[in-house]
Amino acid sequence: MGFEQQYDFSLVVNEAEKLVINELEKQLKDEPDETCLCSECVLDMTSCALNNVKPFYRFSLMGALYASFAIHDKEYAESIKTAVADAIERIKSNPGHTL
Repeated sequence: MGFEQQYDFSLVVNEAEKLVINELEKQLKDEPDETCLCSECVLDMTSCALNNVKPFYRFSLMGALYASFAIHDKEYAESIKTAVADAIERIKSNPGHTL
């Protein structure tokens, strides 16, 4: 039996993903109409932002409780906002596809 079949890795969750996706949705509502919202651009924005924030992985209920306290830190929330804004600008300036 392989390592991945022996353990349930689907239980490992990065709480930062939810925060980045929620923040991206908020910020994109205020973006001009010419901002591309195709799947590729939005996923690029998400990936770019996630690469620039501290991850908060957890796998258990205790980990989820710890993460919920840690991710509501004002400094962390600001880092999410900044990373998302930077990602939007980066992908808007250099989309990974031709329009």
